[in-house]
Amino acid sequence: MNIENIEAFVYINHYGSFNKAADVLYISQPTVTARIQSLERELDCRVFERLGKQIQLTDKGRQFLPYAQQILQVYQSGKHHIQSKGQVPNELRIGSTVSVSNYLMPQLLLHLKRTYPNLNIKLTTASTEALIDKLKAKDIDLAFIRKVVNPAIQAYPFCEDPISLYVYEGHPLAQTETRRASIQSIREETLVFFECGSLDWMRLHRVFGSMEQPPNIVYQVDNLETAKKLVIRKAGICFLPALSVQEEVDAGTLIRVDIAETEGISLRTSLISLNGEHAGFIETLLELVPVPGKPLNRLIV
Repeated sequence: MNIENIEAFVYINHYGSFNKAADVLYISQPTVTARIQSLERELDCRVFERLGKQIQLTDKGRQFLPYAQQILQVYQSGKHHIQSKGQVPNELRIGSTVSVSNYLMPQLLLHLKRTYPNLNIKLTTASTEALIDKLKAKDIDLAFIRKVVNPAIQAYPFCEDPISLYVYEGHPLAQTETRRASIQSIREETLVFFECGSLDWMRLHRVFGSMEQPPNIVYQVDNLETAKKLVIRKAGICFLPALSVQEEVDAGTLIRVDIAETEGISLRTSLISLNGEHAGFIETLLELVPVPGKPLNRLIV
């Protein structure tokens, strides 16, 4: 079976168009059509229904899709492993979101440098959408982002950062024996709200919608450091991701209060690359997947 036929099939399904798949693969539309016709002859069935300008998978195509995706991924990974074995580039370009740059990247870069002493590293901080575009354009080699669904990109789960309520030292909610409270107990509190736009983060809004009255959001900020400092200065309380407050929690200036209704809400970060590329660097970085409840300084070896 021709791997190029499988590649065309996977890309057409993802982009929903023969023309778009041709653009991404840098081939002509007739070539894409010929590859699908060849695949259909090999499988002895049709994989797409053509409905005017629209296409959709047939039942047989839908059954074959997960196998095609797996075949393509394994092929690309194996190809890169053979071609790059024994070769380590002298530069690695990494992209990351702001929170990863601030709270994880220093330890990750140190680990990479210890593993590859001659490696030069360039870090770019940007939004998830911008980093995906940079990766596809090959302006960066790897990236830490929130979420991605794209057949050309391999994603590795890296970090799940729980979001919890944090209060300042001496706050009444910190005085309870269990340091647990219900979402209703914060309705009279001054709330600092950090808004990053993540879909995971937006789950907090749904919890707020269950309250008898909306929370008293006095400060709405888009920077974690600003949110933390407002809480430390007793301006209010705030829901924050755990990685961002590790030092303040260790110092006792911020205290976590568990809210039953928000348990399980977390920010999920993935490490991504173009399929099959930079496998050695990825393996090194995945050695440092944070363990929930363990301090970040465990990464410094």
